[in-house]
Amino acid sequence: MVSLYSMTTSAPGAVDRLDATLIELLAAEPRVGVLEASRRLGTARGTVQARLDRMRDRGVITGYGPDVDPAALGYEVTAFITLEIRQAGGHDPVAERLAAIPEVLEVHTITGAGDMLCRVVARTNADLQRVLDAIVSAEGVVRSSTLISLATQVPYRVLPLVRAAAASPGRSLPGPYLGGQSTLPCLA
Repeated sequence: MVSLYSMTTSAPGAVDRLDATLIELLAAEPRVGVLEASRRLGTARGTVQARLDRMRDRGVITGYGPDVDPAALGYEVTAFITLEIRQAGGHDPVAERLAAIPEVLEVHTITGAGDMLCRVVARTNADLQRVLDAIVSAEGVVRSSTLISLATQVPYRVLPLVRAAAASPGRSLPGPYLGGQSTLPCLA
């Protein structure tokens, strides 16, 4: 039996040109509907829906929510905190405790000089001290080292990665979707 999945992609993590173009369109205009996306892409509505469903099921698309800027909420300080933890308890219990602190945006297990890396936000430097106190008081945390971000030089982004994943050897994808001015044949 041949599935739609096996007909449209060659590897579990692969995205093709249509997938990449669909992702770019949704990134540029998150509120565009499936019908309008199919019209702009020159593709059947069912194809667009199937592609979205497949990418969601495979974890390529992880959400459709709004991107929120912490600074616009009053959290203007961003910091990265390296934690050393007690090895006896492991990473998971510490991560659970850190997840209970609203200002902790991300926690990664790392290699190198520490055990975990946290991205946190605070309203001011003084408020950052409060957040740090909450983090180091979490059971299992032994020591912390903090770096305050002065500016974001390259914000979190995935579209260049999507383009690279969709490009096959010897063929590159054109630039980003430009609201009707794209160089992609299916958007012209």
